[in-house]
Amino acid sequence: MSTDNGHSEKMWGGRFAETTAASLEAFSASIHYDSRLYHYDIAGSKAHATMLAENGLLTKDEVADIIAGLAGIEADIEAGTFVFRRELEDIHMNIEKALAERIGPAGAKLHAARSRNDQIALDLRLYLRDQCDRLTELLTGLRRAFVAQARTYLGAVMPGYTHLQRAQPVLLSHHLLAYYEMFGRDVARLHDCRRRINLCPLGSAALAGTGLPIDRERVAELLGFAGVTANSMDTAGDRDFAIEFVSCCAMIQLHLSRLAEELVLWAGSEFDFVDLPDRFCTGSSIMPQKKNPDIPELVRGKSGRVIGSLMSLLILVKGLPLTYNRDLQEDKEPVFDAVDTVSASLSIMAELVANLRFKTERLQAATTSGFMTATDLADYLVVKDVPFREAHGIVGRIVAYCVEKKCELETLSLEEMRRFSPVIDKDVFEVLSVNGSVDSRISTGGTSLQRVTEALGAAEQNMGMR
Repeated sequence: MSTDNGHSEKMWGGRFAETTAASLEAFSASIHYDSRLYHYDIAGSKAHATMLAENGLLTKDEVADIIAGLAGIEADIEAGTFVFRRELEDIHMNIEKALAERIGPAGAKLHAARSRNDQIALDLRLYLRDQCDRLTELLTGLRRAFVAQARTYLGAVMPGYTHLQRAQPVLLSHHLLAYYEMFGRDVARLHDCRRRINLCPLGSAALAGTGLPIDRERVAELLGFAGVTANSMDTAGDRDFAIEFVSCCAMIQLHLSRLAEELVLWAGSEFDFVDLPDRFCTGSSIMPQKKNPDIPELVRGKSGRVIGSLMSLLILVKGLPLTYNRDLQEDKEPVFDAVDTVSASLSIMAELVANLRFKTERLQAATTSGFMTATDLADYLVVKDVPFREAHGIVGRIVAYCVEKKCELETLSLEEMRRFSPVIDKDVFEVLSVNGSVDSRISTGGTSLQRVTEALGAAEQNMGMR
């Protein structure tokens, strides 16, 4: 497109004598994905216009026309009637052009004292601030599901694992609350990330600030920011906040993947610890007996996408000099994909966890083999004044004896155990029971019924469930 004198009709076209090549327009356009930022772009423009008017750069009538025009554009976008034009490159220029066409010269005044460089930084910060809040809500839903299940199955015992081998008996509720804590750290990371996101970049302009009389703090106030960014050059090229946010997303998806892996294992016949409701599973096109754990498998697989988004952003900025470089246009698609993937995964996993049915008899039965109270026997010897390393060796030899005899610790006679240490007495059988082992773990954060009940109560109070 060009004017009668042959100059480009782009907003920035005054410098150019030739029309932009169609191939460049196709290659460089971002409107097909950054259009999702329209709400934030319009909110930022309304705040910017208000500030310009307050500082004498727009009249009252002009700012009224601008705000009304922007509201009309937003309504059209939401109604699906707004036509995005690829030749206008991005969301900023599409909205600015439409505004000028609707309200005339006042629309062309809106861009005073700002650049697309600080404008996109603003849009992205506003968007990610909202996404921090949204992901926090989704994480809260998932954590509530774990707390509810922990209450339902309070008292049920299961094997705890290290190296994917049975290690010590624990309460199922203790295991479930471990995920409550894990996803709680994700909430804390998002809160901390949001604090760094929540600084207003607008007014930094292209890289050096502006000589026009503006009030950056006023824009920050209008948009609910905690303050403004401190250095215009740093602001123009900064994407640390986006990288940090996607890092938080990657951690969330990693935690979901760990949960998914356990559900895949536990739902299989080798473990058979949990039943996934039929409505959350699919079958096989050839094997009629199959019931496949699709949700956990897909969530586990999607972790690669989110990790990939993080790697994309890290590599994107690793060699960029100050300040803005067009490379940074590539920041949004990884961010959007991470948001979409993690949001969908959190939502579906919360629904799945809330509907899990644990097989408590099977879990209990799995604690009766594997010498799971061996540590309790070592602790018993320590109480009898045997040094721990010596006690460890004694119990190791007792376990080896059991392996040879193909029996469990609790099936040995007192006489057999006393062959290994004369301090062992008949009270040893109290510590070799699974329930005795669990109830003995009274240290803070331990798996005893007392400690788990306390932790569950605190979690319920924290989640507003009591």
